[in-house]
Amino acid sequence: MGRGIYSVRQINEYIKNMFTQDYLLNAVSVRGEVSNCKYHSSGHIYFTLKEQGSLLQAVMFAGNRRGLSFPMREGQQVVVRGYVGIYERDGKYQLYAREISLDGVGGLYERFEALKQELSDRGLFAKEYKQPVPRYIKTLGIVTADTGAAVRDIISISRRRNPYVSLYLYPAKVQGEGAAETIAAGIEALECLGVDCMIVGRGGGSIEDLWAFNEELVAQAIFDCSVPIISAVGHETDFTIADFVADLRAPTPSAAAELAVYEYGQFLLELEEGKKRLQAAMRQRLLCYERELERRFLRMRRFRPEHVIAEKRQLLDGFQDRLSAAMEHALRERSYRLELLAGRLSGCSPLDKITGGCAFVTKEDGLRLRSASEASCGDLLDLRLSDGVLRARVTDRILTEK
Repeated sequence: MGRGIYSVRQINEYIKNMFTQDYLLNAVSVRGEVSNCKYHSSGHIYFTLKEQGSLLQAVMFAGNRRGLSFPMREGQQVVVRGYVGIYERDGKYQLYAREISLDGVGGLYERFEALKQELSDRGLFAKEYKQPVPRYIKTLGIVTADTGAAVRDIISISRRRNPYVSLYLYPAKVQGEGAAETIAAGIEALECLGVDCMIVGRGGGSIEDLWAFNEELVAQAIFDCSVPIISAVGHETDFTIADFVADLRAPTPSAAAELAVYEYGQFLLELEEGKKRLQAAMRQRLLCYERELERRFLRMRRFRPEHVIAEKRQLLDGFQDRLSAAMEHALRERSYRLELLAGRLSGCSPLDKITGGCAFVTKEDGLRLRSASEASCGDLLDLRLSDGVLRARVTDRILTEK
């Protein structure tokens, strides 16, 4: 450019052309820490790369986000591949990202995601394989370093909650080379010992410090263990592969101890409450049985022999009274009818007529003589009167005309 006066736009265009013509800036890879990351509603991602006090503004347009395999967040170490250009409106240069990958820790994060997906596909995270943690345990196994805050917190909280639970510590290496092997060995050893429950974990740290709990060897050992395992790795925000495989995940080692060891004081309170409920239920049940027994006793009294005999006697007395009354009634009726018949018979009795001056006349052969025409002169007749019999012979027969 020659000497003269130029506009701001001309200067910005000139600098933009300089960036465009620079071969190095057209294809550059920059390593740095993500800061001020913002996902715009348009789909663009605006962020800043920083390193030792130096800053570089960067942007990834929505069209290039197909190559982004992870969500960007503050503090990530990344490698951004793209080109450096100038934004003419603000007169600021910035890095235009075409690809973004995790660097260092980011590589571990990618390995973590890959192993997590693989183990999930193999079913190591499936809920149907999770074992319930016993509510009341007698022995607790601990796989962690024998020094540090984690083991002290577990022991302290366990003793405070229930001093009668026995603790078995397997001092494992939880960081660095060989850590995964000692953790897996600790799990197998405590399983052979026959503990009721197991805590596997350590205190917080970086992803590199916690990496032993992201190894497949540890995940497989947890999955194969027949003893319920509570994972307690890092702080509440830290997640490892062991957390997904374990039967239960605790946010911290202290929380793991609270989940594994029941509180003895609370247990005594629950026991007392259970005792009261049981006694109340027993009293209620006994009351029901007493009522049922009384009801059955009253029913049985009805079937006692003396009671049955008394009832039958009373019934027999009733029948006897009814029979006597019926017989008296029948006798009265029969007596009345007899009197009537006697009266009628008395009117027809020959003795009554004889007593009134009439005689009962029979022939010599004993046949009754009903009419004078039945007798012949010379017949011998018997005349029966009230006080005796007269014998007469027929000398004459005088018939009257009817």
